[in-house]
Amino acid sequence: MRMVALAFALAAASAQTAAPYMAQDSLNVFRRFDADGARTLAFYGEVLGLGVLNAIGGVSRFEVGTSQLKFTRASANPHYTRGAIDAAVGVRLWTIWVSDEAAVATRFVEHGYAAPPFKTNGGVRSALVTDPDGEWVQLVAAPGAPPETYRRLDVGIAAADLEKSRDFYRGFVGLEELAPVEDPVLGVTRYPFRHGTTTVSLWAAPGPRPANPSMAGIQYVVNDVDAVNALAEPRHIPVEQPLRESLPGLRTVWLRDPDGVTNYFAQILRRSR
Repeated sequence: MRMVALAFALAAASAQTAAPYMAQDSLNVFRRFDADGARTLAFYGEVLGLGVLNAIGGVSRFEVGTSQLKFTRASANPHYTRGAIDAAVGVRLWTIWVSDEAAVATRFVEHGYAAPPFKTNGGVRSALVTDPDGEWVQLVAAPGAPPETYRRLDVGIAAADLEKSRDFYRGFVGLEELAPVEDPVLGVTRYPFRHGTTTVSLWAAPGPRPANPSMAGIQYVVNDVDAVNALAEPRHIPVEQPLRESLPGLRTVWLRDPDGVTNYFAQILRRSR
């Protein structure tokens, strides 16, 4: 056991990215809403059928495998560009996999929404829908797939400067870069970066297009947030909220990617007995 701990310490000491410090086999994502809160939360829990977790500190939570989708209300005067997927840069799409297309369609109709327009493109059957805030969700129908399929989550980011964004998620965050994928639904080439069951997919969205700082982001659960901050400082990565104990027992630093997407690193501190 001591040898394993020593090996981890040595690997972390020489780390050039945040990846060696990640303590969860997936990523969490969050979004701030300004529409009807009850309707927004019901969309993800009752309509999409995601598992509902207890709210913490005013943050509503849903589960996709070991990932969490987190929702908080936006400030009183937010200025977010929502609308079409290509209307802004930043987080524009969440993709989840469903086992029963008909059951999902029934829940949509029962809650007053149009049934999702599932279509087959490139051998994949999927539908693009919007939540009550007008934010986009892609549903991929995968009946009879292995259980791990439904634990997947894809976070789609439109990047103003694709190469800068790729370098951020590869060179700083340290996600595993996969081969590019042609997306016939969006008509773009996606550049996926994976950590466990979560994938961050980038595509080029050259501007000028508005950004949505602080509207949505990615959370990484880490075991040494001070080390992540030390990696970020010499690279002059923009800071949204500085390194601090933001809540009792939670030490965090909030950084921003090249498009202003929040990248939030959180360490749960051990409580002294």
